[in-house]
Amino acid sequence: MADQLDNQATVQPVAVASSLRDQVTTIKQALVGSPVRKWLLWTSVGIMAVIIATSIGQVLLNRWNQPFYDALARRDMAAFLHQLLVFAMIAGGLLVLNIGQTWLNQMIRLKLREALTLDLIDQWMRPARAFRLANAGAIGVNPDQRMQQDAAHLSDLSTDLGVGLLQSLILLVSFVGVLWELSSGFVFHVNGWALAIPGYMVWAAFLYAGTASWLSWLVGRPLISLNSDRYTREAELRSSMVRVNENVDAIALYHGEDDARRRLELDLGTVLGAMRRIYTAQINLSWVTDTYGWITVVAPILVASPVYFSGDISFGGLMMAVGAFNQVHSSLRWFINNIGSIADWRATLMRVADFRIALNETDVLHDTEKRITFDQNANGSLTFETLHVASPEGCTKLSDKHVEIRAGERVMITGEPGAGKTLFFRAIAGLWPWGSGTIGLPAGETLIFVPHVPYLPAGTLREVLNHANGHAPATDADIAAVLAEVGLERLSSSLDRVGRWDHELGDDEQRLLGVARLALRQPKWVIIDEAMDAFDGPSLRRVLSMLEKHLKGATIINIGRGQHNPQFFPRGLTIVKDSDAQALKPARVRAGAIDPPPAAARRKK
Repeated sequence: MADQLDNQATVQPVAVASSLRDQVTTIKQALVGSPVRKWLLWTSVGIMAVIIATSIGQVLLNRWNQPFYDALARRDMAAFLHQLLVFAMIAGGLLVLNIGQTWLNQMIRLKLREALTLDLIDQWMRPARAFRLANAGAIGVNPDQRMQQDAAHLSDLSTDLGVGLLQSLILLVSFVGVLWELSSGFVFHVNGWALAIPGYMVWAAFLYAGTASWLSWLVGRPLISLNSDRYTREAELRSSMVRVNENVDAIALYHGEDDARRRLELDLGTVLGAMRRIYTAQINLSWVTDTYGWITVVAPILVASPVYFSGDISFGGLMMAVGAFNQVHSSLRWFINNIGSIADWRATLMRVADFRIALNETDVLHDTEKRITFDQNANGSLTFETLHVASPEGCTKLSDKHVEIRAGERVMITGEPGAGKTLFFRAIAGLWPWGSGTIGLPAGETLIFVPHVPYLPAGTLREVLNHANGHAPATDADIAAVLAEVGLERLSSSLDRVGRWDHELGDDEQRLLGVARLALRQPKWVIIDEAMDAFDGPSLRRVLSMLEKHLKGATIINIGRGQHNPQFFPRGLTIVKDSDAQALKPARVRAGAIDPPPAAARRKK
């Protein structure tokens, strides 16, 4: 694990202080560019049509209240049975519409998650973005949760809240007119005075729901930050569990179970603490919403009762007015009913949108800093002209100001611990562009970069060996031959078996598999970062023999700790630390100055 952390200079954190408008805009951009945007559009139109039809049915059902209850008041059995038949037809139509709305709701959830997750994956997997984001501070921690769990949660909440809001608005428009008309004739008699208030029950519903909404928001607003903090803590706990699971062998060998347990218990404690704060806030909110809910049971009758007792409306008219009031009021109390979900949605939107914004921010990170210039050399050579690679810890450079490596050369680049060899390797690959000077790349050539431990994608062994090949897939005979040359002939019978090869094979075996992949691909330019330092004795001789055989005439540059074989690497260069050069300073991105991150406890080369 320590080897993988060698010399990783940390990029200053991306400052994402986006507003709600910025967050909504970036999600809109993700959806507009999605391949499922048309499907989402037509599904949204369909659910709107269903909701409008449902609202019409609700209006008809509300009108049904008056003749039904009047029939009860008159004890008219024939009219009562007729109204039951009318109810059955209205309820049957609403049942079909409700089922259709449920199906459309689920499809919107599914496609919305597909659109968001595919967009985040696409943004994350742009060249070098994932690497830069991983070194960009807190926003780059646990990106898997933001793309998998947070995107799914945002899709569910957005669908439920969006459909609910649309339904409430349409019901409000449908019933405000009905309630206004029903309450237009309400006259209050006080001490011989007659007082008529046009739309009396409409105003009462707005005042009642508005007061409760304001109180709910006042009490429930802290849930936004509390939910965001909880998701962060959950991600840290899951990351710790994954890290322990991936290092169970080392933990067992070092008898580190107690330390691992304490770390997991500490992370669990932070999660439970975050959840406890959320539950406290939810209980406070429940005092408001539950009190409001109980008052709502009698509120519409209390509002209309003075007119009923004065004899201006019948019992059926009263129930019709109460039904219309409840529909208007239920539309207006959408915010109250969903204040917890709205706070959760706001927190999740912030996590997903800020992550997407940060992915784009990484492309302009340190835009005020000097950058290394990349040119193309027509003569097919690789050159370094006064190259300085900047990092927060200082600058890395070659001891020679002007270096030219011609095609077919084999060069060993060495340096003292802490000199920045891996940083230099990443600069040539374009992953770390900050610094000064010029790197001239051979025109028309593809440089293959071999990290300390090769990347072995999940899949069949055949796919691993043909990964990023660019040529026709190797034959079984060729694959078997190179596997035998590196001493992995036992894998020849597993070419079509799917496996996690980075887990099944040891580090040395993974490096040998990487050498086999080079032998099959036969590139013209290879740059290696300490991958050969782990080999010694027979393994090193086998690897050098393979490179000599399969990469004859190729340019091979090995960045490592020592001169392994002067016959194979006749030319040597040295990386040094330039203490006089200016180190990489904090960038200024969007929100202003960014403080440098805490110094990471990493072993320097």
